Amino acid sequence: MVPMRPKPFATREARAAHVDRTLEGMYPRTPIPLAHRDAFTLLVSVVLSAQCTYKRVNQVTPALFAMADTPERMAGVAVEDIQRVIRPCGLSPQKARSISGLSKIISERHGGAVPRTFGELEELPGVGHKTASVVMSQAFNVAAFPVDTHIHRLARRWRLSRGRNVEETERDLKALFPESRWNKLHLRMIYFGREHCTARGCDGHTCMICSCFNPARGSS
Repeated sequence: MVPMRPKPFATREARAAHVDRTLEGMYPRTPIPLAHRDAFTLLVSVVLSAQCTYKRVNQVTPALFAMADTPERMAGVAVEDIQRVIRPCGLSPQKARSISGLSKIISERHGGAVPRTFGELEELPGVGHKTASVVMSQAFNVAAFPVDTHIHRLARRWRLSRGRNVEETERDLKALFPESRWNKLHLRMIYFGREHCTARGCDGHTCMICSCFNPARGSS
């Protein structure tokens, strides 16, 4: 009897290596999709991106930053005025309060500089772990693996994680990939998820990566 050959992507490690190679080849450059000028404008943009597309955020922030582009200036803007400008991003009352509140805290407690630790960032209004991770990785080049619903979906489709939530998926992805790859890889996954493996455009078998890992519909 001829021994059965192991499947090429039978392990999570093999699938992770293939994902890393494929995405690096497709996206050698990893520009940050949110338009910003510094750590503060990036932080505000990430807060605005909750349940909103990057494209919409980039359409809104020029007017917002023309009004105020530093924590000190933003702290002096009325919440109602912030809300009026950011209304197209959705959840504008909550986001306006968060932007105003975090601006005041950064001005009063951090000397006008966006804090450079996860703990201090996560203490700011409207800033959770994912937002803090984006700022730490993209503004300060600290290794982080921000996981949003897009990356969570891809990790499950590619059988890289069985995480039930973004926290568990982040833990699994950090264990699979070298720390030196995290910052660029999370951006590459976002690009690929939006262009090739969208929530409705791929059923887990259609795109070039899914079709490698799940060649038959209904594979587990």
